[in-house]
Amino acid sequence: MSSAPPSTITLLGADGERRVSVQPGHSVQDTLVGTGLAPTGSCNGQALCGQCRVQLVDGDASAPTPGEQRLLRPAELEGGQRLACQLRPRGDIVLTRPLGPAHQAWRALREDEYFPQPVPLQPRHPARPCGLAIDLGTTHIRLSLWDLPSARRLAGRAGLNPQIPAGADVLSRLAEATRSPASAARLQAWVIRAIAAELATLTADLQLATTDIGEVRIVGNTAMLSLLAGRNQALLLDPDNWTRTIDISPADPAALRAAWGLAADCRLDFVAPLGGFVGSDLLAGILATGLCAGPTNALLVDFGTNSELALWDGERLHITSTSGGPAFEGSGISCGMPGETGAIYRIAAGPRPGEWRCRVLGDGPARGICGSGLVDALALLRQQDLLSPLGRLRLPPGQSGQPLDAGSAGLQLSPADIDVFQRAKAAIGAGIRWLCDEAGIHPSQIQRIHACGAFGRLLDIAHAQAIGLLPTIPVERISAAANSALAGCEALLFAAPGTDPLAAIRHRARLFNLSQAERFEMLFIENLYIQPLPA
Repeated sequence: MSSAPPSTITLLGADGERRVSVQPGHSVQDTLVGTGLAPTGSCNGQALCGQCRVQLVDGDASAPTPGEQRLLRPAELEGGQRLACQLRPRGDIVLTRPLGPAHQAWRALREDEYFPQPVPLQPRHPARPCGLAIDLGTTHIRLSLWDLPSARRLAGRAGLNPQIPAGADVLSRLAEATRSPASAARLQAWVIRAIAAELATLTADLQLATTDIGEVRIVGNTAMLSLLAGRNQALLLDPDNWTRTIDISPADPAALRAAWGLAADCRLDFVAPLGGFVGSDLLAGILATGLCAGPTNALLVDFGTNSELALWDGERLHITSTSGGPAFEGSGISCGMPGETGAIYRIAAGPRPGEWRCRVLGDGPARGICGSGLVDALALLRQQDLLSPLGRLRLPPGQSGQPLDAGSAGLQLSPADIDVFQRAKAAIGAGIRWLCDEAGIHPSQIQRIHACGAFGRLLDIAHAQAIGLLPTIPVERISAAANSALAGCEALLFAAPGTDPLAAIRHRARLFNLSQAERFEMLFIENLYIQPLPA
């Protein structure tokens, strides 16, 4: 008995049509991931994030699943909107072409996005003139290329991590990688190919060769480094290892150099994490901010899918990470997206209660809302008495969510969206309270706060304090900036041979695993309230 023949997916877009063959029983998302045309989902096909929407124009396809019925309104389903991870063709189908793939979304970093180096970088004169710094994040990858003899940055790039379709959070990707050797190899290959393609483009634009790069430093959270290195992913799924050092050195550095077009003698350094889920990106951020050289009771919060916190009390660094989920990057939110072009990143009150004026990255039409926009939304809802401290939306009869501005194409926040972000906020607040307790201080005694990460750069500090995301201290003591981890990685490129600028930071660090701490659960519940932290 012969198997059913494959069907054809026709993708309609502004640049014409694309046709892709799909095997019977396979979803649209699974089929398109291998082609580079997949819409950006973040729940590994579990119908949890609602981000992989496509428009079914014609053809015979599976009926809406319970997951689609939960995430899409009846009118949207009737109009042909579907989730690519749930949609399975029964024959040839026609779709409106989805948004471009994550690995193609590279852009140049603007000058105002670079975190300022605390001290001037001293020129170096290695055999090969260029150095490459890479900050490998769960949602974004950032890299910068330097001319080492002149200590001059040549260019910087930022792009979405192409592993997002396998899950927005680190645990989902680790679980996917440990499912089979083929799954681990696929996740590794996505990142290797994405960096290789952009590196080739970047060096060609600068009329350089990739073999001109003699030094590469890579920082990142532990999970992303292990996935790129191709080793020890399973160790991070065992809570017993969440305060231990995980070896993330690449399993095959020669193959990685070859894939990126680097010379055989290029120094390739995966900067070791501190331990567990506290990666070398936090260590690099501590270096860049000069956290240990500034005032005592100084806090660094590196917001992200895996948020990391460090509190300097003058003698010790109290460090932890929180598993608040990927809401700060817009994942798990029905209309959420990362802080990229098309994202609502800032919201101000309109002329009437419940009406908002939204600012969009890139100044084009809104495609979704990112984490900083969500902070503004919660703060405004509380100010206008449309949201209770418990996170309950007060909506008119028949209204299913809070609409955004008129130009946002029907985007709205649902009660479930509020709940997802509320839990992420509570994890940060609880982590801050925990570190303060360990240092013997009250959050109001914090003298300096560095809010880092792409989310931190776009953050309205007053709104963040109003909902209890950050302690209520004078706003002028809080700095919000992105790319502190990249700046620290750049500084490591210029470290004198035989020295380790991170050694003193590691020596002063005291790492806490909050997942096994009963008191953290109590603090988490206390910080669920959408209100300022106690003064």
